[in-house]
Amino acid sequence: MSMDFITLSDLEMAAEVVAGHMAPTPLIRWPLLSVRTGAEVWVKHENHTPIGAFKVRGGFNYMARLQGDQPDCPGIITATRGNHGQSVALAAAKMGLAATVLVPHGNNPEKNAAMRALGADLIEYGDDFQEAYERVDVLAGENGLHKIPAYHPWLIAGVGTYGLEMLSAESDLDTVYVPIGMGSGISGMIAARDGLGLTAKIVGVVAENAPCYALSLEAGHPVSTNSADTIADGMACRTPDAAAFGVMQRGVERIVQVGDDEILAAMGHYFTDTHNVAEGAGAAPLAALLREKDAMAGKKVGLILSGGNADRVLFSRALLKAEDQG
Repeated sequence: MSMDFITLSDLEMAAEVVAGHMAPTPLIRWPLLSVRTGAEVWVKHENHTPIGAFKVRGGFNYMARLQGDQPDCPGIITATRGNHGQSVALAAAKMGLAATVLVPHGNNPEKNAAMRALGADLIEYGDDFQEAYERVDVLAGENGLHKIPAYHPWLIAGVGTYGLEMLSAESDLDTVYVPIGMGSGISGMIAARDGLGLTAKIVGVVAENAPCYALSLEAGHPVSTNSADTIADGMACRTPDAAAFGVMQRGVERIVQVGDDEILAAMGHYFTDTHNVAEGAGAAPLAALLREKDAMAGKKVGLILSGGNADRVLFSRALLKAEDQG
């Protein structure tokens, strides 16, 4: 399986693995969101997985492939802002493997607690994801652990199963808005769209304060930023992955930047319109659709609600923002 070419067969094989651990997530057309946006809105509810986020699909597939490839693996190590770490911790535990997870200082405390509850040995290191991610190489070498990167074909095929589910159920979507962190989710959606031979436009969404992939697409080559300071921790990436950028360059229609206030408002709108909890990255596609409301009026649109793991303080702010905006 190549990094750049995840086939329909790859996705279908991953879907068999994922199906052994979880049911398909709901795909729901929400009338109030359609009223709010002026489009026919279909939401893929990845907040309804066993960890409340889409990443778990990648964890299940990666661990299954690792077990076949390296049956004597002593344990795994990775870095995360939360959902990826929960994914590999849960999947590693099911496979009987020890999981070490690095997070930056100041990470979401509720995501940290969830990772520990799933059995991960949690280490806080660095000021942001990139510093924690770079530390993984050192600890992997010192302790003989298998490093799980943030972007890998096994992860992409796993998370791409949500795209396979969504586009198989509603094959005539005009546009799908997908949040971008390190890029596995949107790469999986592109693979599903192309594998099924569909024409849906795929629009990436980044935070204005973490715009590296948007800047990269504009420049035509990977562009890093000095910081990635956004409330949407799942999109707080400042160094793009070159392979992920290549997939996006070929497969996305455009990348939309949304501000933290727009993300907060969208988190609140999800609750008032659907009574679902969306974390920052999960709400960002709705924020992008609202920003492009006029251009998308009357179109059939898919939104990836990638996760619902918002901490209480942030979610309280989101509800107040939605109340202010109505």
